[in-house]
Amino acid sequence: MSVTVASERPSDLHDLLARSIPREFVHKSVESEVLLTGWFPVGPDRFEVTARWPVDHAFYGPVNGHHDPLLIAETVRQTVPLLSHAAYGVPFGHRQTWSAFRYEIDPAALVATGGPAEVGLDIRCSDVVRRAGRFVSVRMDVEMTVNGARLGWVETAFSDMSPAVYPRLRGAYADIDEAVRRSVPLAPPMPPGRVARSRFADVVLAPTDSPLRTELRVDHSHPFLFDHPVDHAPGMLLLEAARQATHVAAGDRPVIASAMDVVFTQYVEFDARCWIQAAMEDGAAGRVRVDAEQNGVSAFRAVVTTTPLRPSRRAGKIPGPRSCRGR
Repeated sequence: MSVTVASERPSDLHDLLARSIPREFVHKSVESEVLLTGWFPVGPDRFEVTARWPVDHAFYGPVNGHHDPLLIAETVRQTVPLLSHAAYGVPFGHRQTWSAFRYEIDPAALVATGGPAEVGLDIRCSDVVRRAGRFVSVRMDVEMTVNGARLGWVETAFSDMSPAVYPRLRGAYADIDEAVRRSVPLAPPMPPGRVARSRFADVVLAPTDSPLRTELRVDHSHPFLFDHPVDHAPGMLLLEAARQATHVAAGDRPVIASAMDVVFTQYVEFDARCWIQAAMEDGAAGRVRVDAEQNGVSAFRAVVTTTPLRPSRRAGKIPGPRSCRGR
């Protein structure tokens, strides 16, 4: 395999990625937002990836004494472009798109200890599809550990699109500046405490007349969910919306999203309102179904399983709502 990046030879690139992961390989604009710390091929379509979760992250910081479970999603999301470029020879400029994402974890492994968490990922890739020698799609099965203890498993699938294919798929929406210009006005946020957040700036849902029906807030200025310009709502924004909608459904009970099963069915555009509907599943304690609808069509579906938590007095407890939008 070969990877086109600067003038690095493949062996030099392997050594480089074993020591650190440049932000370009995980499609981040800010180096400090790179969670991955190393990459090691250990067999055909099998890889070990290491990561570090900061305890003081401004958006994915601990809550109720536990690391944010969406760090799991962001960590795996970063492995998608990393393995695409480093393992499967995808050139920079290609786009990777999620189609499905699932995880199930033991919340006890997410207990924050007051310092960064060392994370290990054992990744097996299957259903690798190539057309005319070009990497097209793959399924990833991931076993994760945190500080040496088993955390749980993740399954995801994604596809790769070249700079020639993506604009044909997106049509007029491929123009990022125009897509952003047509964005609907940003609706006022829900109180942060209702969605397990401490700042209004981090609330991605707006209230409606129906308690469990909310509107997706697409704030292009958010420094973490919109780390770089995009032409549609990012997958991590939709996962955050599903998680926040789950907290709304849970009411005042502190819970953690111990499992999530998500299917992405279409892009969520900026020029129409997207409605997030949450409902407790009948006969399934702690399970919340979240549906996103735009222009009368389902955009993504999620089933979130929650585990009750006791409020913690340690760092990371949710403070009361604040009126400022400081970051």
